[in-house]
Amino acid sequence: MDQLYKETSFATGRLITNLYSTSFSSGVKSLGRDVQDAIYAVYGFVRLADEIVDTFHEFDKAVLIEEFEREYYCSLERGISLNPAINAFQLTVKEYSIPDDLVQAFLKSMKSDISEHSYDEDGIRAYIYGSADVVGLMCLKIFTHSQEGLFDSLKPSAMRLGSAFQKVNFLRDIKNDTENLSRCYFPILKERELDEEAKRVIISDILSDFDAAIIGIRSLPKSCRFGVFLAYKYYRRLTYKICSTSAKELSSSRVRVSGIGKIVVYLKALVLFKTNLYKILK
Repeated sequence: MDQLYKETSFATGRLITNLYSTSFSSGVKSLGRDVQDAIYAVYGFVRLADEIVDTFHEFDKAVLIEEFEREYYCSLERGISLNPAINAFQLTVKEYSIPDDLVQAFLKSMKSDISEHSYDEDGIRAYIYGSADVVGLMCLKIFTHSQEGLFDSLKPSAMRLGSAFQKVNFLRDIKNDTENLSRCYFPILKERELDEEAKRVIISDILSDFDAAIIGIRSLPKSCRFGVFLAYKYYRRLTYKICSTSAKELSSSRVRVSGIGKIVVYLKALVLFKTNLYKILK
């Protein structure tokens, strides 16, 4: 493959990440340079699939996601895709031996967003596994490349971190999911509106995921540990902000951390990391 096109493909993943998520982009920039392009590639791929099912309302989403999947598997066979984001991802999958069952689980959850509008407990566990947990596992494969034993030991924590991130996103996006996409990702809300008690139950579940995730973060390879810890601290800060926001307000607006707030999170995370206090504090 032409080196310039290869570089263009990975630059596309970086561009998608920077445009869609300044917070995630900041976390990636804090990782070791040797894994940054691969993580950008993963984000670029999953972001495009998510956009298909979440925002392309004037098009046939089922057809688009099927074409997206077909193009990915065709690129695996050919060794190239004319879609730069897919091309970067298939190169990453091959280089880091990302298992196909993770990709399949992700695509399955994306497809379910087109047809499913609410979930029971078993259904939402399967959905979160495919939409978030497997993305964490893809990243973990990159972080622990050639260290299969480390991957296996950190797998549960990586999944809990992915689950925590996804549930926080569900909660902060509840207005858009409910009003514009007619989706309900929390089984507790199938028969009731979001109130303070339901919010408490949901946040308690999220915090338990974070508590399990931090154990694994402390054992990540040093080159990627701070970047993941930074993302963890940002989402934990976002969770606390949601805690202080009323259920009524959550149902009508999207909670954000300000630019200054993100800088504060970064500086606090850096201090905790440099002093090794991250090993004992949440």
